[in-house]
Amino acid sequence: MGEKLPEDLASLSELDEKSLLEVLTGRFTQNLIYTYIGDILVAINPFKYLSIYEKEVSGQYKCHEKKSLPPHIFAVADRAYQSMLGRLATGPKNQCIVISGESGAGKTESTKLLLRHIMELCKANSQLEQQILQVNPLLEAFGNAQTVMNDNSSRFGKYIQLRFQNSSVKGAKINEYLLEKSRVVHQDEGEQNFHIFYFMLAGISMEDKEIYGLLDPTRYRYLNGRFGKEDVVHAWRLKYAEVCNAMDMVGFEEQEKVDMMTILAGILSLGNIAFETTDSDALKVSEASRGWLKATAGQFGVQEEDLLKSLTCTTSVTRGEAIQRLHNQQQAEDARDSIAKVAYGRVFGWIVSKINELLAPKVDCDVELSEIGILDIFGFENFAVNRFEQLCINLANEQLQYFFNHHIFLMEQKEYKEEGITWETITYKDNKPILDLFLTKPIGILSLLDEQSAFPQATDRDFVDKLNSKFKTAPNFEVVRNHTPLFTIVHYAGKVQYNASGFLEKNRDTIPANIRELFINSVTPLLSVLFAATISRTGTLMPRKAKLQVADDNFNSTRKQSVGAQFKHSLAVLMEKMFAAGPHFVRCIKPNRSKQPDQLDSKLVMDQLRYNGLMETIRIRRDGFSWRPKFREFAERLVSFGLFSFSCMSILNSTQLSGWKCGSSRLFFKYWHQEELSRLLERLGRAALVIQKSEERYLSLLEEIRRQRQAQREREEREEEERRRQQLEDERKRRLELEQENRRPASPPVPLPRKHKPEPRPRSVLTSVPKAAHLMPVPRPRSKLFEATPFDNELNVHLDAPLMLQPIDEERMKEKHLKKTNTIRWFKETQVRKLTRDGGFPCWFHGMITRRQAEDLLIDKPLGCFLLRVGQSREGYTLTYRGADRCRHYMVEMQSNGKYVILGEDRAHSSLTDLVQYHTQVGIKPFMELLALPCGQMCDQEPDYEELKDFTSSLSSAVERPAEDQDMDTGSHKVHLEMQRLFLPPGGSSNPESHKPPVLKRISDRRRRLETAPMEHKDDDPTGESRPFPRLYPSIRLAMREIQQIQQQSQDQIPVSSSKALSSWKRTGE
Repeated sequence: MGEKLPEDLASLSELDEKSLLEVLTGRFTQNLIYTYIGDILVAINPFKYLSIYEKEVSGQYKCHEKKSLPPHIFAVADRAYQSMLGRLATGPKNQCIVISGESGAGKTESTKLLLRHIMELCKANSQLEQQILQVNPLLEAFGNAQTVMNDNSSRFGKYIQLRFQNSSVKGAKINEYLLEKSRVVHQDEGEQNFHIFYFMLAGISMEDKEIYGLLDPTRYRYLNGRFGKEDVVHAWRLKYAEVCNAMDMVGFEEQEKVDMMTILAGILSLGNIAFETTDSDALKVSEASRGWLKATAGQFGVQEEDLLKSLTCTTSVTRGEAIQRLHNQQQAEDARDSIAKVAYGRVFGWIVSKINELLAPKVDCDVELSEIGILDIFGFENFAVNRFEQLCINLANEQLQYFFNHHIFLMEQKEYKEEGITWETITYKDNKPILDLFLTKPIGILSLLDEQSAFPQATDRDFVDKLNSKFKTAPNFEVVRNHTPLFTIVHYAGKVQYNASGFLEKNRDTIPANIRELFINSVTPLLSVLFAATISRTGTLMPRKAKLQVADDNFNSTRKQSVGAQFKHSLAVLMEKMFAAGPHFVRCIKPNRSKQPDQLDSKLVMDQLRYNGLMETIRIRRDGFSWRPKFREFAERLVSFGLFSFSCMSILNSTQLSGWKCGSSRLFFKYWHQEELSRLLERLGRAALVIQKSEERYLSLLEEIRRQRQAQREREEREEEERRRQQLEDERKRRLELEQENRRPASPPVPLPRKHKPEPRPRSVLTSVPKAAHLMPVPRPRSKLFEATPFDNELNVHLDAPLMLQPIDEERMKEKHLKKTNTIRWFKETQVRKLTRDGGFPCWFHGMITRRQAEDLLIDKPLGCFLLRVGQSREGYTLTYRGADRCRHYMVEMQSNGKYVILGEDRAHSSLTDLVQYHTQVGIKPFMELLALPCGQMCDQEPDYEELKDFTSSLSSAVERPAEDQDMDTGSHKVHLEMQRLFLPPGGSSNPESHKPPVLKRISDRRRRLETAPMEHKDDDPTGESRPFPRLYPSIRLAMREIQQIQQQSQDQIPVSSSKALSSWKRTGE
């Protein structure tokens, strides 16, 4: 191990570029990729896996002290979470974490690590936490792609808002920005389409490929006729399984998934449609691509003729008259690519909208929620050819750099001057003139782009000429003399030359009216929803409500904004949210351009340090004051600790903090003061709590002593009063006796005769004597052993009311019974058919038994034995597992889409059988316990479920016929009869067949045989439900056969190599 390198660059004794680079390089070679600049984190992408992300390391960064642990991304998450809760010497406030850096610097991975740690910090054993964690892999598959700079480049921006109530997460919202839709139809050399296309083609089964209409990946023009090697394809196959599981976990329905995959297949098929001219100069689809047209129509759920018409001509209505204009070949290809881009963009927007709907906070509207936002936006890009997408991406990075400069330099130094703090101004590279160049109205670049886009006849060359005339003297704009429409912008990160070809068309992003109408009337419900939806001012997809249909149509047609205007507005909304929150910065650095581990290009790293302004950042963090609360804010924080009788200054002077300053209305602290003061306040709070408790205990003791003394006095007074009253009563009686004695006449005493012993009576006399009433036997007290039995809590229902230890809460018992009845109804209506196999339940299913009964069944079973049971008070299941030292109970929830999930797990299952089978191979978290042996229906002690199989066969048929037709087994076993009684509807008879005439019995038997016959020939579907298919599945199958026949015929007629055939086919497609 080398020498100890500083963890905080603000502590460097000598600050220059050489020493800064030496520290970062030395730490990188030791796999120390994180370094602080005060409270700012610098992260260098290692391009490899490191052990610093294990669960044990994550546990160390929970409410930790900054100095006690090395710099880490987990520390940023912990600081943001504690600041949101108001635990770091500040009041509760919304927080945001800004992750910035160029493409390939590691922003996406940092986002996933931040999310994971925040979910660990707020862990409340909620399935919502796992659902939020599954959002990232889902969005990555649909929004990321391989570029020359990054294998997993985000081709969109996202701002994740986590909503909290107190310390528990209650929901999440995703804001997405500017998806690069043009990638669907075109990729430069060395780049790929969006990940989902490759995942789908690699991971989907042969049977599903036939269902969706997918063929060999090398046939698709939108994939450039290329696919991956075997090891890459295997990785894609695993990724596809992760995406499907993520959709199940978040809550997507099966039919929605099928429709979405069918639309994606339709986009690929659409790209293979080629056009050729006829003798009359009209367009037609080439013979080789007729099958692709038919396949696309089937996958999109529209008529083949209508789709062809929308591709080859445009219909407009002028003064009530419909006019058709025929397309040339280029216009038809543009229309084809436009449909593909819009369809994919709306699928992505719908996924984000669906996620937001499923993860929305389920709390009352008046409940105030706290928030942590995480910004993961595309990094700065400078390719060989930079287009409209790169312009918007680099504009977003300019906006983030301005936010960083404003928060770190501009606002801070302005407050020093206003508060009279002695300060030597630090100069920094202000990029506000570049933002003005883009955003100023009416002569900014985006405003001029919108102006030119409004003219149908305007060209990209006209737009560039307009820029050259307006900005030829601007310092951040350079004119490029070329026949190609080019211009150069001097960004904060360097010069970037843009090719304006396609700028106007991409900015308009229009959908022909006939195409939109065609897809709104599609028989695929999802596609109809996508094209009927409206687009908000920020570019967000908004599903249409029925009552707003007319307004939405008007919004779509007359108020549609350009892509540039939407992006500008979305950036403004984003900045407004971030300026209102407490920011935390993560600056990601890319070590080399070859994406290799353990290699650091000093020049590349130094360039990033310079344009990010890290030298100036280190200087202001070292010399400046990052925490600057107002007097009132600081005093309110002290009042929460009961220090309202002291002034802020006296408190601070007693803390022995050094280096802080006091302004005219603010206090100025170094970045480390916040944590030290928080620690002191926490210690002070604990001391105050001890004092408060001691004071309360002392006061309560005094009160108790006073109360006891008062009670003693009152008791003595009552006793004295009673004694006096008794004395008076005795005196009165004595006087009365004396008076009576004096009135009696004097006479000698007469002796009384002695009584004789009574004679015994005859037996006949005893019969006439009435018998004494029968007395209830006095119950013997229960022993301790009896009270400790597992079923003791159920025995009190058989005791008389006077003998019960506690009175029964009738309302509580009624509510408990209602929950149990609702659970039984839920099980019978939704679960019986899914769970029964071959007329019975699996051996590991034990119906509705209590927790103690389950433990009693497993108490003498071997390690790994398990059973599943129905929850008694909720709609769900519980998996009881025989562990090494005790029985564990795992809650199994059924999600809204019918998938089963063990609470806390990150995998959804289509059936309970799949869940059990999966966890025989993969352990259940957190103890990683494997299901080894199912607990059968036989047991040496009560309860015994030997006859449950017969009972379940009647249950499975009970779902399919009325209650009066059920053929219930009337076995004598008491547990079996109890289970029958439990699952019967209220008031139902346990043996309805016994009251039926023989004729009705035969009719019900025949009906039962007819109903069960189709089930015997049904496919082995564990869920018991029919599988969803694309709406026009037969048309898709026919089209696939036609394509394969044409391909076979062409191979027979032209025996050339497949690669030449592919290239020639691509040329005709282009």
